[in-house]
Amino acid sequence: MSNLQIGLAIIGGLVLAAVVAYNAWITRQNAPRTARERPAPLPAADAADPVADVGERMVDPLAGRIDPVLDADLADTVPAALADALPDAAMPARREPAVALERRPGLDALIDVIAPITPEAEVSGDAVLAALPSTRRVGSKPFAVEGLSAVGEWEPPRPGQRYRQLQAGVQLANRAGALNDIEFSEFVVKTQAFADVLSAAVEFPDMRAEVARARELDAFAGDHDAQLGFTLRARRAAWSPGYVAQNAARQGFVAGALPGRMVLAGSQPGQAPVLSLTFDPQAAMADDPEQSALREVTLSLEVTHVPRSEQPFVQLRQAAQALAQAMDGVVTDDAGQPLSDDAMDRIGADLEALYDALDARDLSAGSPQARRLFS
Repeated sequence: MSNLQIGLAIIGGLVLAAVVAYNAWITRQNAPRTARERPAPLPAADAADPVADVGERMVDPLAGRIDPVLDADLADTVPAALADALPDAAMPARREPAVALERRPGLDALIDVIAPITPEAEVSGDAVLAALPSTRRVGSKPFAVEGLSAVGEWEPPRPGQRYRQLQAGVQLANRAGALNDIEFSEFVVKTQAFADVLSAAVEFPDMRAEVARARELDAFAGDHDAQLGFTLRARRAAWSPGYVAQNAARQGFVAGALPGRMVLAGSQPGQAPVLSLTFDPQAAMADDPEQSALREVTLSLEVTHVPRSEQPFVQLRQAAQALAQAMDGVVTDDAGQPLSDDAMDRIGADLEALYDALDARDLSAGSPQARRLFS
């Protein structure tokens, strides 16, 4: 073999090696980023963190507790968490914190039709519970019965208690719309049947006035219902679910009950999550989630469910910007347009006006009444 042939063979080998190396580099760049690429430890737990006493080890993210819900009827609709969706190294052990259940908000004339019920004689809580209708809904609206306790407070009927006054109520409006004539009539029938079992007299308000009130409240709710979301999009390399979860955990997010959902807990027990972070649940449930490629995640704020005192928009903005910097992403609106600081400032000003309007109507964001109305 001549020197020329040897030289050409060497050059060819080098070119082939360079092509293989380049293809490997391109593959590496396009592969989803995984949690193992950033093994830096999570920050030390803050004493104010409601879940700070839980260790920072890495475990399955979908074994967490169910998100806080407003009433027991809604809780039945939340599916159980699916296990083994991500590898053990994908997420920290912290979970959406277990919280003491807040007392279910009582009937309120601001958002409920209320019918007073007067038994002929004092009745036991056990009798009241036995007489309750099988369902706690009238059409699409929640239905409830309360008794006046010995200390003068309205409460859900309890065994062992005795009541001389009762009241039944149905919600005037929710996201399904305003209470209509048919639903009001169903409320009357259901309440009258309950009262008859207890040999009690019931007084119903005027249907026309209550239906008109329901329509007005529904119109107000429709004009002031706000659910704000930012989309975080990958600039270059995609992300794995574990990589997203690891970076979100550094911003205080914990695993929710559903695949592809994390939440930022509020500062008070029983409070709705301040923010939620969601991504494709199919990616979270894949056989090998670390090979799933995510190119976007969504940060959401249920404005009417979170108290103004939590500064939720400030937290939303900070979380979005911090995640974008850490994950090499860009914050956009639903249409994919990047959100500038000026655009975010305008959104913040609009939200302040919304909070003012809700306060003026005694439906402050995060209040029990607002959470019931906007549900």
